[in-house]
Amino acid sequence: MKKIFIPVFALVVLGSCDVLDKQPLPSIAPENFFQNADDAEAGLTAAYDALQGTGLYSQDLVVAGEMPSDNCFSTNGDVAALGRLTWTPTTGQIYNIWRDSYLGINRANAVLKYVPAIDMTVARKNQILGEAYFLRALHYYNLVKLYGAVPLRLEPTESGEQTVVSLPRTSAETVYAQIATDLNTADGLVPAANPNRITKGAVNALLAKVLLTQRQWAPAAAAANKVITEGGYALAANFKSLYPAENVRPETILEVQNQGTPDGNNILPDLLLPSPPATYSFPKFNIPTLYRSTATAKPTDLTFVVDTLNDQRWSRRATRTVTAGGVVYVQRDYASFVLGSSRDSKASANDLGPFVYKWPGAPNGFNSPDNTYILRYADVLLMYAEALNEQNGPSADALAKLNMVRTRAGLPALTAASPQYASKKTLRDEIDRQRRLEMAFEGERWFDLLRYARHNQAEAGAHAVTALDIIEQKLNRRDVNLLLFPVPQAEINNNAQLQQNPGY
Repeated sequence: MKKIFIPVFALVVLGSCDVLDKQPLPSIAPENFFQNADDAEAGLTAAYDALQGTGLYSQDLVVAGEMPSDNCFSTNGDVAALGRLTWTPTTGQIYNIWRDSYLGINRANAVLKYVPAIDMTVARKNQILGEAYFLRALHYYNLVKLYGAVPLRLEPTESGEQTVVSLPRTSAETVYAQIATDLNTADGLVPAANPNRITKGAVNALLAKVLLTQRQWAPAAAAANKVITEGGYALAANFKSLYPAENVRPETILEVQNQGTPDGNNILPDLLLPSPPATYSFPKFNIPTLYRSTATAKPTDLTFVVDTLNDQRWSRRATRTVTAGGVVYVQRDYASFVLGSSRDSKASANDLGPFVYKWPGAPNGFNSPDNTYILRYADVLLMYAEALNEQNGPSADALAKLNMVRTRAGLPALTAASPQYASKKTLRDEIDRQRRLEMAFEGERWFDLLRYARHNQAEAGAHAVTALDIIEQKLNRRDVNLLLFPVPQAEINNNAQLQQNPGY
């Protein structure tokens, strides 16, 4: 069952018969709102609700995690600018991600400040606090990997005073340390099982991702292994069954829960799918780099990486029929993507070619009920294999975890005699490849390429393809400044203490 997230801070103030004798109250202050256990639950619900923001998992964070990479392209406005790597401090997605991340941080901070004083059962109070610590850590992780140093707010913003709202940027190292502190605190507070909510598995999966980003191989492997050995997770037997995300057990670790209403919706299906089934036709976001013309194809395109015959993530699973306007259209379904409808000569070019198919539910007029993955078990297996390999090179344990992902996709298991197992570099290349094929379009590829670039800066030639290679491919220069987004100009205009990232 889906959890319905209800914004709770749009509060109605009820007056008495002498209301005209009183000053109007524009809002209820947080210290007056958080009075009892129900208020604590409502505050946490609001913190979860922030994940559905347009700047986060309902659109821009997923788009920003794919469009700059070698997985996707588009001709649609600011999204195309992300794909061309020509973003600026005024690019919409760059502002939206920052804005909605701090909205989520502020809601988590309110819970962390006020819930400890509420008279309620200790067990549930601790669980609420643990979930809020996780949510704050998640938002800061998304911010620091995209923008680098960012203001570190650990208290709710309850005043418009400049001393409150205008904070300087905190070093990335300090932000990462705070993320680790929050996750370690959360691990001691949240339960091992909690349907559709944050659990110890989610905490340690995110911690593994954070540590992997920092190239802390041994701690990353330990965090991932905790998920593997203690979480009770397993891969779904059928890759296709993971989409749309519907809390698919036992692979799901954490999803954004969408209800399919204006209050709890996912707009990605309408942005990604052709029409039909999308509500109407327009240039789509995140178009896969498959089957491009010779003139536009790039050597790192998915066309040259995927196996559309044997890999069940990319081979044809079914042929679908879609009826729109009384006309039946045929779509070929390849699990990770779908080819546009076979249509008459009046078909729009917007609806031809390949499209992302990991949110295949009814778009529903930009109010889709499809969930969005934040963490799933296959990701953890690949992180564990990567961290082990980086420590000591190929091992039976790393190979076993990699093979779990490969064989679920219908690919043969690798052995110690396989060329991929010959060295740390060859196994790393295979892990990189499987991450790309497994996690395609889920908002991970650009972030992986960014950390590969930083790994190559520390260890020349470690990864075959990094963000800097894609930057050079698209712009004919290796511009290290593009490894970070600019700070949104609107934030700099409002906060004199913010300094822009180099190159912008």
